[in-house]
This record gives sequence, structure tokens and C-alpha cells, in this order.
Amino acid sequence: MPKSVRLKSFELVARDIADVDVESLHALTVAVGWPHRPKDWDWLRKLGRGYAVVDGIGRVFGSAMWFPYGEDFATIGLVITTPRAQAQGNGRWLMEQVFEQCRGRDLGLNSTRASHNLYVSLGFRNEATVCMYQGLVADSLPNLPALKGELIEPPAETLEELIELDTQAFGSRREELIKALEPISTIRALNRGGRIVGYSMCREFGRGHVIGPVVASNDEDALHLTAIHLEDLKGQFARVDTRETGPVADFLQTCDLRVAERVTTMSKGRVLLNRISGQPWIYGLAGHALG
Repeated sequence: MPKSVRLKSFELVARDIADVDVESLHALTVAVGWPHRPKDWDWLRKLGRGYAVVDGIGRVFGSAMWFPYGEDFATIGLVITTPRAQAQGNGRWLMEQVFEQCRGRDLGLNSTRASHNLYVSLGFRNEATVCMYQGLVADSLPNLPALKGELIEPPAETLEELIELDTQAFGSRREELIKALEPISTIRALNRGGRIVGYSMCREFGRGHVIGPVVASNDEDALHLTAIHLEDLKGQFARVDTRETGPVADFLQTCDLRVAERVTTMSKGRVLLNRISGQPWIYGLAGHALG
């Protein structure tokens, strides 16, 4: 597989994204209107792998990353190309580089509208719509049904319980992700009957805070696990990415969060979303790139 491509009068080279100047990557996301700060890029590069596409003087024209979960699954994200390179097939070439590294794994991603046709042509299939709810959190939150259990700050020794719960909900073990999120997140868990049945995380990202992952077995639990973070963020900018409609969507809108963007969850290989009633489920995504 070639590691360079010629676009009209100049040549682009794929470099390990870990070796590229973070300010150049930040400039790339600014150019396409994405909220990632340099510190967000740094954190993602420690967790995942991928490429940046640069020209002969080091300017970044694109990026693509992948995040391994176990030995047989990965999510793909941060697939970005500048307008100048977009029309020249740079996105497809970047995806081919990622496929080479991910060979043998089932894949999942969340596609913007602009990239959807590319992913369909590469064999990905649609599974669901993700709505990005964001905005300044209302000063007063709506009343919720009575809490069944107790919301706690989980002790460090219960992290393995959260990982097992997340694995049930997501379908692949995301141990490295949860351990990477733990030191930078506020974490709340729902304890019921002496065991943890749901959890949520909130961390700084982009323009404010993102709430996710949120893992629960029913809508009511998910609402409480989301609301406990929103209570601390009244008047501040917050974001929740979810595939949920109904009570969860209604609650977020009542909190003054509005749909800023919709993306499509897609998979290649095994089906990503296998919901079982009453079992743990991903109510809030860790991020578009992370699932």
C-alpha cells in the first residue's frame, strides 16, 4: 500500500499521527469547524493510532485515527480532509491506510453527512442516527421519576465493575478507554441492591464539557445518570451524544440542549448495535470517534 499520493502539483505523505505537531492538527479541526482543542488531540493520540497527511513543508491536509477495543474490533474517527484535498480522493486514500492497520477487525464509526457516501462505497452499512445535543445548560432542570437506588462516586476499586458493565453495553471490551477516561472525568455510578447497575462520566472537551459514556439498563436510570452531571453544569456549555429518542431526547431539550448535528453510526463486519431489553446499553457516547 503506497504511503504517499500526488494531488495535482504536490505530493502528500502519510505520517504517524503521533509524530505530527499538535498545533497543526488543531488547525485542521478549526478549518472544518470541529471543537477539538490541542489537549483533546493529545489525549486522543495517546489512546488511538492513525495517520496525518502532510505536504513537503509539513502542512497537514488530513487525518484518520482508529481506536482498538480488544483484538477483533475498532472504531474509526477523526477522518478529516481539507477542502483542497477532499475532491482529489484523499479521504479514500486515508481510509485505505487505516484498513491496512486494522486488517482482520470488525469496524464501527460515526459518519458525517459529507463522508457518508464514501463509507457506503467502502462497505459500511447504516445502523442508527446519533444526535449531538449541546448548549448552555438551563438554570432549572425538569423533575425526574423517583430514583431507584443511590447515585455514588464509585471507589477506585470498583473500576473493573464499570468496565464489565460497559463491555455488556458496548459489545466489546473498552478497558483502555475507560482507564484513560477515569483520571480526567467526574464519574457517577448507580448502586442498586448492593451492585453497580449503571454509570456515567463527564469531562472537559471542546467548548465545555461532554457527558459520556452513559451506560444504563433503562431510560429512568439513564436520565438520573445524565442529570447529576447537568446539575453541576448549569449555565455552562455541555454536550451529550445519543442515539436515544423519547424520554432521553425530551429531557435534554428541556435542559436547553439542542441538536447541533446528526451523524450516522455505521459498521463493517459484525453488527455493532445489539440492544436487549433490560440489559445495559450505551445511552450516551464517549465521543464520535470513540463510540
